[in-house]
Amino acid sequence: MARISQARSLGKYFLLVDNMLVVLGFFVVFPLISIRFVDQLGWAALMVGIALGLRQFIQQGLGIFGGAIADRFGAKPLIVTGMLMRAGGFIAMGVAHEPWVLWLSCLLSGLGGTLFDPPRSALVVKLVRPHQRSRFFSLLMMQDSAGAVVGALLGSWLLQYDFRLVCAVGALMFVLCAAFNAWLLPAWKLSTVKAPVREGLGRVLHDKRFVTYVLTLTGYYMLAVQVMLMLPIMVNDIAGSPAAVKWMYAIEACLSLTLLYPIARWSEKRFRLEHRLMFGLLVMSFSLLPVGMVGSLQQLFTLICTFYIGSIIAEPARETLGAQLADARARGSYMGFSRLGLAFGGALGYAGGGWLFDAGKVFNQPELPWMMLGLIGLITFFALLWQFGLKRLQQRMLEPGA
Repeated sequence: MARISQARSLGKYFLLVDNMLVVLGFFVVFPLISIRFVDQLGWAALMVGIALGLRQFIQQGLGIFGGAIADRFGAKPLIVTGMLMRAGGFIAMGVAHEPWVLWLSCLLSGLGGTLFDPPRSALVVKLVRPHQRSRFFSLLMMQDSAGAVVGALLGSWLLQYDFRLVCAVGALMFVLCAAFNAWLLPAWKLSTVKAPVREGLGRVLHDKRFVTYVLTLTGYYMLAVQVMLMLPIMVNDIAGSPAAVKWMYAIEACLSLTLLYPIARWSEKRFRLEHRLMFGLLVMSFSLLPVGMVGSLQQLFTLICTFYIGSIIAEPARETLGAQLADARARGSYMGFSRLGLAFGGALGYAGGGWLFDAGKVFNQPELPWMMLGLIGLITFFALLWQFGLKRLQQRMLEPGA
C-alpha cells in the first residue's frame, strides 16, 4: 500500500510539471493568432475562426479514438507522438502566408492534441483519488492561468520581432515536453481491463447519461473559447495595441491564483457539482451580454473579470463531474469522448463567433455576437437544469411510494 501511495504522489508531481510545459507551449502561440492574422495581416476574422475551430474540432472531436487507442496500448506512446505533431503544427503556422496553410497547421496541431490530451486526462483520473479530484483539478487550472500569463507575455514580447520566432518557441516547448514524457513517464495502463478499441468506444456510446452531459456542454464551450478569439480582438480594438492582451491573461491569473482553490474547497462541501457548474455558466453568460456596448478598457476588463469568476466556479465542477461519470473500465475512451462537447462548441464558437464579429462590423452592430453568445449560455443553463434538476425530480415523483 505504501508503494502504491508513493507512486500516486510521484505521479501527481509529474502531471503538474507536464501540465505546466504544455500550457506554456500552447499560450505562447494561440492567444496571438487572431492578433497576427486579423490585426497585422488584415485577414477576415472568419478565416482565422475557421482555423481555430478546425484545431478545436479535430483535437476534441477525434479524442474518443485517441482515448480508445490509449486504453489499448497505454498512454506513453500516444503522448510523445502527439506532442511532436503539435510542435510540427507550430512550425508550419510560423510560415503561413495563405489561409489554407494556417488551416493545415491547425489540423496538424489538432491531430497531435487528439493523441496526447485524452491519455493525459485519463492519467489524472487514474492517479488522483475521487475525493481529491476537485482540488487537484483546481491546482491544474491555477497552473493553466499562471502559464497563460507567462506564455502570453513571452509570446507578446516575441511578436514584436517575428511571429515565426513565437511559433518556434512554442514548438520547442512541446519538443521538450515530448522528451520529458519519453524519459520519465512509466508505461502505465489507463484502464482496469485491456479491452479492444471497439469495446471501449461502445461502452461510452451506450452510456446515455454521459453522452447527454457531454453534448450539452457544447454551449458552455462556445462561450469559453472566446478568450482565444473575440475577447483578444476586442481588447486590441479598444486599447489600440496587442500588448494589452497580456493584461487580460494577467487578470485571469490573479483571480485564479487567489480565488480558484479557496472557492473549490468551500463550495465542494456545500453544493453539488452540477449546481456549481450551472451557477458559473450563468455568471459567464450575463457577463458577455453587454461586451459589445462597452467603450473603455476599464469597462471591458470589468466584464472580463466577471466572466473569469464564472469560469473559476464552473470549470473544476465540470471537470470533476465528467471524471465522476466515467467508467473505470474505459477511462481513456470516456475522457476522449468528454472532449466532444469542446469539439462542437469550439468549432461553432470560433467559426460562428468570427462570422458574427465580421457581420457586427459590417452592419454596425458590434453587440450582435455578444448578445448571441449570452443567449446560447442561457439556453445551455436551462438544458443542464433539466438534465440534473427537473429531470431528476420527475424521476423521483414517478418512483413507487413517492
